[in-house]
Amino acid sequence: MLIAFNKPFGVVCKFSPEPGKKTLADFIGVKDVYPAGRLDTDSEGLLLLTDDGVLQTRVTEPDHKLPKVYWAQVEGTPTDAAVEKLRHGVNLGDFTTKPADARLIDEPEDLWPRDPPIRYRAKIPTAWIELTLREGKNRQVRRMTAKVGFPTLRLVRAAIGKIGVKDFALGAWREIDADAPWSG
Repeated sequence: MLIAFNKPFGVVCKFSPEPGKKTLADFIGVKDVYPAGRLDTDSEGLLLLTDDGVLQTRVTEPDHKLPKVYWAQVEGTPTDAAVEKLRHGVNLGDFTTKPADARLIDEPEDLWPRDPPIRYRAKIPTAWIELTLREGKNRQVRRMTAKVGFPTLRLVRAAIGKIGVKDFALGAWREIDADAPWSG
C-alpha cells in the first residue's frame, strides 16, 4: 500500500500523540503505514506513507534517484550566483550537497495559504526557488538556501517522482499505485 498525503504546516510526521500538536493520526485513519521519509513539522506538502519496507527504501534511498521537488519561499531576491551555487552543490560543513536542479519561479499557482502565514517585512522582498534533490538530509533545503544567503521562510515539497501536490487539497490523502512515483 502507498498513500500520498498533502501535509499541512505544523503537523508532526508520526502517528503517536504529541501534546498540543496535530499528527498524522489526525488525518490518516489507516493502520500500520509509516512515512517513507520525513517532512519537518514546519514544512508542508507531499508525504508518502507505506506498509511495505522494500517500497519505503525504494522511495527514500538516494541510490534509486527518485527526484524530490521543493518550492522554497526565501527572504530576499536570490542572485544568479546563489542559484548557481545551489545547482553545483553547497558545502554545509558536515557534508556537501549533491548537485541539484535549481531555478527561480513565480509563486506556484493555486498554492494554499499557510496557517499561520510567514512573517511579512515591508522592506525585505521574498522570492520562490524550485529545488529538485535526489538526496534528503535533515533540513537540507533550509540549510542550502541559508548558506547561499537567502533563508527559507516557507517550504513546500511539491513532488516525489511523478507524484505531485497540484490539485491535491491540503490535509487530503489517497491511496496510489505503488509504481506511481516511477511511472507516467
